[in-house]
Amino acid sequence: MTDATWISVDEARDAGRVGEQVELRGWVRTRRDSKGGFSFIELNDGSCFGNVQIIADQSLPNYEADILTLSVGSSIVASGELKASQGKGQSTELAASSLRVLGDAPADYPLQKKRHSFEKLREWAHLRPRTNSFGAVTRLRNRLAYSVHQFFQEKGFYYVNTPIITASDCEGAGQMFRVTTLPIEKIAGSGGKVDYSRDFFGKSSYLTVSGQLEAEIYATSLGRCYTFGPTFRAENSNTTRHLSEFWMIEPEAAFFDLQDNMRLAEEFIKALLTDVLQDCQEDMAFFDQRIQPGIIESLESVRDTPFKHLTYTEAVEILEACGESFEFPVSWGADLQAEHERFLTEKHFAGPVILYNYPKSIKPFYMRCNDDGKTVAAMDVLVPGVGEIVGGSQREERLDVLLERMKELGLSEEEYWWYVDLRKFGSVPHSGFGLGFERVVQWTTGMTNIRDCIPFPRTPGSAEF
Repeated sequence: MTDATWISVDEARDAGRVGEQVELRGWVRTRRDSKGGFSFIELNDGSCFGNVQIIADQSLPNYEADILTLSVGSSIVASGELKASQGKGQSTELAASSLRVLGDAPADYPLQKKRHSFEKLREWAHLRPRTNSFGAVTRLRNRLAYSVHQFFQEKGFYYVNTPIITASDCEGAGQMFRVTTLPIEKIAGSGGKVDYSRDFFGKSSYLTVSGQLEAEIYATSLGRCYTFGPTFRAENSNTTRHLSEFWMIEPEAAFFDLQDNMRLAEEFIKALLTDVLQDCQEDMAFFDQRIQPGIIESLESVRDTPFKHLTYTEAVEILEACGESFEFPVSWGADLQAEHERFLTEKHFAGPVILYNYPKSIKPFYMRCNDDGKTVAAMDVLVPGVGEIVGGSQREERLDVLLERMKELGLSEEEYWWYVDLRKFGSVPHSGFGLGFERVVQWTTGMTNIRDCIPFPRTPGSAEF
């Protein structure tokens, strides 16, 4: 018996390894048998999009018992010599000297040759990563996550883990999941009010909607930091763009103004695109061919095009004068909808856009008020095919202005005492932005539903797996 080195399917597809004795472990994608007394088995282990063909002949002692009954989805270990393949579309194949079945997959294995809809595959979230589509999404998501850390680490940002449980509503929208250990059936105290002093944390607590406020603590201490973690929104929305649980990337930098913030966001997006286009070529080719034709060219265009900068006011003027029939009317002071953002990026400018200086009436309390008294130093990055991909702002560093803004919005100074302290003690200009990770995955893969861009989607009425 020869020694064989266990390698991945991705490594086995390297023609430079021809002649080596190797061991492959994975799941059977297909099997077909020849009348000449050998079988062709397509094996995949998730390390790449493509498969490796294993040739098993009838001289193997378990050929009749195992190989001729081998079913799709079964897991196996195969050893043998890696050879140059004569078959079309593959550089190597394995001539098996042994093949062992680890776990068979009976006939009721759901992922047979029949093509299933993405909606159906959500019911099998425990198996769908084995499909071509979701294997590719997972590998791309992995590369993007690595790119996030790589980019900010190289820029001198510190990775900070902000709390998942919080008593603060960062966005002020009130769409938060409550965290409590109080028995629901007995939750009301005297007068029908809940006594949260009896709760686990001694006060009203929620799952976080953002790590931004806590990130500001570290940015105003260490200069630059970023968060990358789960966030939660109790928004009863069933659109293809919303999740109840999703991951957010939120960099925060001291001494950055709005212009610095916009420049960082553009560099970040281009870095993400550069990495996936360079390192995920096989998976991107699949998305381009099967999911959204033309997506590679579209992403390359954003990567290679300088982002256009214009104010919210200028954008509204363009939209009002364009003659398009929008579902949602355009007027100064109203939040722009996806249809407006996509018109700007896909038709008017035909490229990525950064809008800035939004009306303060539609933005949260922490954004820096501009001298005009009407707008705040906020910015949104818009890209073709999606609309808004990044939202951020320069934060309000002036204590008196922050307190006045909180008063306008009915926010308690006592509740945000620590946030106010940051403006009392050595306050500095600082900026940051937020990027929903699943939105980036959806954009770069071309998947039409964001529920297919996260391993286990959490949406209204659904918390399976």
